[in-house]
Amino acid sequence: MGKEKVLDILKEIRPEYDFEKSEDFVAEGLLDSFDVVTLVSELETEFDIVIDGLDVVPENFNNIASILEVLKKNGAAV
Repeated sequence: MGKEKVLDILKEIRPEYDFEKSEDFVAEGLLDSFDVVTLVSELETEFDIVIDGLDVVPENFNNIASILEVLKKNGAAV
């Protein structure tokens, strides 16, 4: 459930990319810093949480697994 929601949000932000085939969204250029900020905002709204500012670093948004970990760490039921 959580994975599908995250993928939906990523596809809304950058519909031109296939996030399921990437292992590192930032390094491969799928997400830039503005996209990460947008993603954080969308995740907070979707999962009704607040992501700690210290967790907003590129390595926490490299792939679906790392995003799900950040969500869990910040109280999301994923």
